[in-house]
Amino acid sequence: MKHIGPHVSATGGVENAPLNAMAVGATAFALFTKNQRQWVSAPLTAKSIEAFKQNCEKAGITADFILPHDSYLINLGQPEDESLQKSRDAFLDEMKRCEQLGLKMLNFHPGSHLNKISLEDCLRRIAESINLALYQTQGVTAVIENTAGQGSNVGFSFQHIAYIIDKVEDKSRVGVCIDTCHTYSAGYDLKTEEGYNSTFREFDETIGAHYLRAIHLNDTKKPFASRVDRHDNIGKGLLGMEFFERFMRDKRFDNMPIILETPDDSLWAEEIRLLYSIENK
Repeated sequence: MKHIGPHVSATGGVENAPLNAMAVGATAFALFTKNQRQWVSAPLTAKSIEAFKQNCEKAGITADFILPHDSYLINLGQPEDESLQKSRDAFLDEMKRCEQLGLKMLNFHPGSHLNKISLEDCLRRIAESINLALYQTQGVTAVIENTAGQGSNVGFSFQHIAYIIDKVEDKSRVGVCIDTCHTYSAGYDLKTEEGYNSTFREFDETIGAHYLRAIHLNDTKKPFASRVDRHDNIGKGLLGMEFFERFMRDKRFDNMPIILETPDDSLWAEEIRLLYSIENK
C-alpha cells in the first residue's frame, strides 16, 4: 500500500502539521520542525511535542510515514570551515528535534561545493557531517535527497550518493529520498517505460534499493536533463500521467512516505484521491 501526503505547514507550531495533513486526506506528510529560513529557532516545548504526538495519532499517521525536511540554509559540503560548522550545528539541532518528536528520519539536500573545492572534497565533507550527527543522536536516519544539479549542488548523480553512503560509518542510519522532478531534470529518463526501468535498475546497482526510504513525488516544469529544479502538479508537467500511473502500480514503493511537493496546495486533496484511484484500479 502507498502512503501519500504533502509537505504541510507547521505554522503556529509543529503540532498543527498532522492536522493539516489529515485535512487533505493524507496518510503521510512532510514538515519543517523549525523555520526553514532561519539558522536558530526556539527549542520545541514539551507542550508542542506532546500535542504533535497526539495529533499524529488522531490523524492515524505513524512516524514510519513522516518525513521532516531540514533547513534550506544548511550546506553539509560547505567549503569554508566556519560556515561548515554552522551548518553542522544546525543539522544536529534538526536531528535532535526529530528525536524529541519521536520521528525516524530527517530528509536533506546533500550540499554544494560553491565552486571552491573539488567534488570529491565536498562529498567527503558531507559524509563527515552525517557521521558527526549520527554519533550524537539515536534512532533518526539521515535521508539524502537527490538533487536536480542546479548551480554547484551535488547529489544529482547516483554515484555521488553512493560515494557519500560508502563513507558513512553507521549504514543502518543512512538512506535516500528520490525526488522524481529532480531525477528527470538531472538526466534520468523516468518518462518512458524503458527509461523508468533503467533508472531504478541503475539506482539499485549503484546505491542499493535497500537504502531507499522515501519518495518526493512531483511533476516537472523543466525539460529532461535541464538541471533546473521546478516542480509541477501531478500530471500537469512534462512527466505526464503515464509516469504516475506506472509509479502507483509499482509495489517497490509501498510502505514508505510518498511526499507531494507540488506547488498548488489547493490541489493536494484532489491529487491524493487521483493517485489512490490509480493504485486501486
